[in-house]
Amino acid sequence: MATMMAMSSFAGAGAAVLPRGSASRFGAQSLPALGRRALVVRAQTGGPSAPPPNKPKASTSIWDALAFSGPAPERINGRLAMVGFVTALAVEAGRGDGLLSQLGSGTGQAWFAYSVAVLSVASLVPLLQGESAEGRAGIIMNANAELWNGRFAMLGLVALAATEIITGAPFINV
Repeated sequence: MATMMAMSSFAGAGAAVLPRGSASRFGAQSLPALGRRALVVRAQTGGPSAPPPNKPKASTSIWDALAFSGPAPERINGRLAMVGFVTALAVEAGRGDGLLSQLGSGTGQAWFAYSVAVLSVASLVPLLQGESAEGRAGIIMNANAELWNGRFAMLGLVALAATEIITGAPFINV
């Protein structure tokens, strides 16, 4: 295994000798040194930085977006859970209906189907256009926070249902 060695006599401070065959990878030039070919690389401070490596563009296939490990399923489920959790608590506080009675009513099922359709389409359209949630993230609102909030909302809905099943009463008693 070849090691890097300083070559102060040929290139000055900040130069190093790299293994053979690595000149093209590092963009360095080779210099003759003591009858052998040596590769000299100089560190450069300041100046323009190298562009970041190209990321592969996100697939615009609906099947790739909806795949088990794709970007859409957890994000859509999390968004629906966040809306559902807040709505369930608001209806419980306003009318006194528990989560399970909301799901059993015809009005609750219609609103649920409408919400699923609208939020699913609104979540899929940017993904099918090649955008990613990470690319649209800001300082406070970022993709990782959205995933965690969605996960906690999913757990919150399960906790609301479990509380109502165990106690026989809505979480918020009016």
